[in-house]
Amino acid sequence: MLPHEFTSLSLAPELLAVIVQLGFEKMTPIQAKTLPLLLAGKDLIGQSKTGSGKTLAFTLPILHNLVIPAPQLQALVLCPTRELAAQVVSEMRKLGRQQEGLQILALTGGQPTREQAQTLEKGVHIAVGTPGRVLDLIRRDRLDFKHLKTLVLDEADKMFDMGFEEEIKTILRQIPTARQTVMFSATYPESILGLSRKYQKNPHHITVEDASESKIDIDQVVYDTEEADKPLMLMRVLQQHPSNSTIVFCNTKAAVNELVDLIAEQNVPVAALHGDIEQRERDRVMAMFRNGSHRILVATDVAARGLDIDNLELVINYDLPLQSEVYVHRIGRTGRAGRSGTAVSLAHPRDTLRLHELEQLTAGKFLRPQLGFKNQFGLAKDFKGSAMQTISISGGRKDKLRPGDILGALTGAGGLKGTDIGKIEIHDRSSYVAVASSQADSALEFLRTSKIKGHKFQVKFLK
Repeated sequence: MLPHEFTSLSLAPELLAVIVQLGFEKMTPIQAKTLPLLLAGKDLIGQSKTGSGKTLAFTLPILHNLVIPAPQLQALVLCPTRELAAQVVSEMRKLGRQQEGLQILALTGGQPTREQAQTLEKGVHIAVGTPGRVLDLIRRDRLDFKHLKTLVLDEADKMFDMGFEEEIKTILRQIPTARQTVMFSATYPESILGLSRKYQKNPHHITVEDASESKIDIDQVVYDTEEADKPLMLMRVLQQHPSNSTIVFCNTKAAVNELVDLIAEQNVPVAALHGDIEQRERDRVMAMFRNGSHRILVATDVAARGLDIDNLELVINYDLPLQSEVYVHRIGRTGRAGRSGTAVSLAHPRDTLRLHELEQLTAGKFLRPQLGFKNQFGLAKDFKGSAMQTISISGGRKDKLRPGDILGALTGAGGLKGTDIGKIEIHDRSSYVAVASSQADSALEFLRTSKIKGHKFQVKFLK
């Protein structure tokens, strides 16, 4: 019988305290199977799906074993995308928030290499990065692995699918062999098993097989449409399924851009997310979507992988994904934590066999309701003004700003109620705060004329 309580683990008291604060009560199956092994320093290859709790599983042992007084690189986590890397960094900072002096750095594209190199020079304990940027910094002789104790490959199969196999092998050859090597992968292709045989020491293979975990408790809806009719069909779907937060998935960047233009013509706030968008713009887009300032996000899978989004109500597959596992990943973003969710797919009549396969994979049935007819140009009526507006502040983590500083300024001298303030996001050199639309103008004016922690920052509405 596996232990299920976090208190059964030999974790540092400050980590157990944070686990209690964050409301974690029992370990998920993947955590219960892997945490004792990882804490014991064992190599491991774990099979787990998105949302299974694997980030916490590999983060707690890393934090537990850190030597904080020594600002040396002790753990490296490789991720397939910058978005997943950012999510891992965020989770690590939450879990390590009682470890004073903890330094965690994201090593990804979209940020200046020179700035990352300078931060490494000052000293960090954990680096989380994409293979391309990590290899670039290795070649510039900016990464010192002498004190590295743990290497984690997160979503290893996805990194191989994206063509990072050679980069990963090159990185592995640069790292001391006296290390703990951990891999998490949704599948076990021969390429992953070959990597494990060569670079891991007597690894434990962990697979969580739980029928209740594989069943998707989401309303899955399909509408048949011809390719030429898909843009109009999307408009009708958005009208019939109005929601406060919708992601529309496309298979190409061109389709994303076309749909954003089409929806924007209806005077509905919408944003795009794909591989050509720079990191600063991605941060802005995601802040506005999470804050509710944008209610529709149109994205490709690569750009959307690893995004941390609460309360997502609707996922639309404008294009069915090329791989069935990607479908499960897409729709699994909605209906989390006991909330209801809906996933709509636009399918061609020739997709019958694909749909049957997806039903088997998700242990669910597609609903085929009638789609009521509405005029294409009435979309804005179903997406009335956003409840929140997002204010950008020209200071962030490196300016020692914390969410409490912004909240305190607005609810103190700013005179706003706590209920008027939504999500607050802190990035390295910028911050975003959601404010109720009815109070947004007065909040902006207050921030323009006031100081936060004794400093004046530039502020503006994000649009």
